[in-house]
Amino acid sequence: MTIRFGVVGTNWITDRFIQAGLENEDFILTAVYSRTEEKGQAFAAKYAGAAIYTNLDEMVSSPEVDAVYIASPNSMHAEQAIICMNHGKHVLCEKPAASNSQELKLMIEAARANDVLLMEAMKSTMMPNFSVIKDNLYKLGTVRRYFASYCQYSSRYDAYRQGTVLNAFNPEYSNGSLMDLGIYCLYPMVALFGKPDAVKAAGHMLSSGVDGEGSMVMSYPDMDGVIMHSKITDSYLPAEIQGENGTMVIDKINQPYQVKIHYRDGTVEELTVPQVYEAMYYEAHEFIELLKNGQRESSINSHGNSLAVAEIMEEARRQIGLRYASDL
Repeated sequence: MTIRFGVVGTNWITDRFIQAGLENEDFILTAVYSRTEEKGQAFAAKYAGAAIYTNLDEMVSSPEVDAVYIASPNSMHAEQAIICMNHGKHVLCEKPAASNSQELKLMIEAARANDVLLMEAMKSTMMPNFSVIKDNLYKLGTVRRYFASYCQYSSRYDAYRQGTVLNAFNPEYSNGSLMDLGIYCLYPMVALFGKPDAVKAAGHMLSSGVDGEGSMVMSYPDMDGVIMHSKITDSYLPAEIQGENGTMVIDKINQPYQVKIHYRDGTVEELTVPQVYEAMYYEAHEFIELLKNGQRESSINSHGNSLAVAEIMEEARRQIGLRYASDL
């Protein structure tokens, strides 16, 4: 069962997704949507056989497209995804799936109404070593803390400091540190432990109207979750899940390649499993397998998990004063 993909967006992340997807024998690229013919042609030239569209309705009306991968600016995700789903196309949407929880609810409603698969493209929770994390949590005993950090100095921040506000720091596109990087810390936490009872957030707002960095403390009945995120500084800290019997150390929460447990008696258990493919392969594989099996929702990147993360980020944004045009 070959899945014929159209893509929305002609940026580097779309390139990486296609290259990863082509490692799967059931993946084929048949269509590229771009707002301009020139960009569309330049992008599609790398992939023989892909048709070029500058009208999204025309692309998703094509019988040669089964599913659409959306990697446009965050603010466009909901509208474009709903258009695709209303044409009966399955949707794999880059994270964050929407600007806010209300948009995401409308996307989920459209998926159910049209009997199509909708999945948020959070790659880390699909990677082999995330399964290792989940399968070995019991060894930690009672978990008391989840800690994750994703702080990466943006390649576009230098331009911002010189007075040029590119998309990465423009609130018009529902961007900023929390939405772009903090979500990588939040999604695994929710996938492992569910939605927290309470959220406390802090952050530094930039003059453009987005957050440059921030931190959050979240409360569960028996544990807390602590995350740090930034687009204006770097961090080299691994993630930790701290239990009463030991601490699990994960090299990178956004791309877990190495996992080990440090037990209280001083012993260390190496849990890492080999990863054969590039990181984005696994989200494409999950999406394709769900379609082949007639399923309409991932059990890991589920609608419930995506909605919980969206609601957490919405509350954090409320606390730090970050609003987008699409917010009610």
